[in-house]
Amino acid sequence: MKRVGVLGLQGAYAKHVTVLQQLGIQSIYVRSCYDLEKCEGLIIPGGESTTMTKLIEENDLYDPMVQFAEENPIFGTCAGMILMATRVEDDRVRTFNLIDMTVDRNAYGRQVDSFVDELDVRTDGEPLTMRCVFIRAPRIAELGEGVDVLASIDDEPVLVRQGHHLAAAFH
Repeated sequence: MKRVGVLGLQGAYAKHVTVLQQLGIQSIYVRSCYDLEKCEGLIIPGGESTTMTKLIEENDLYDPMVQFAEENPIFGTCAGMILMATRVEDDRVRTFNLIDMTVDRNAYGRQVDSFVDELDVRTDGEPLTMRCVFIRAPRIAELGEGVDVLASIDDEPVLVRQGHHLAAAFH
């Protein structure tokens, strides 16, 4: 059985593990490079991207995560999307350069501007409608070549894929 890791340093990691358990997918919290070695995929949850950057560096996870990403899929939600980008306008955030995009942190507004939307998601199979929660969500300002847009709001991409990596602006 494949095991999916959930970066468990800060943010909404417990909610991701709960959903994986409901789906019958084995998961573990990733807090060290030893945890990462036990995984075939990784989720970087929503949270606070500057704090996550600091904790990733303090736990010596940056280089192991970059190496992991070469062969294994990573799914980033909200702050996870920010960390997967090639560019972000905040020097406090160290990205993994996994998806060719520029991301603006908290671009959908403050906590009081949070919203829920039903989005049509393009898949390789049947179309899918998904309930998406935007909480201080990042906005994709620019996409590079080779990035597939899987869902949008008002013609702005909010779910993208490049290679075996996936990133969502929402939770």
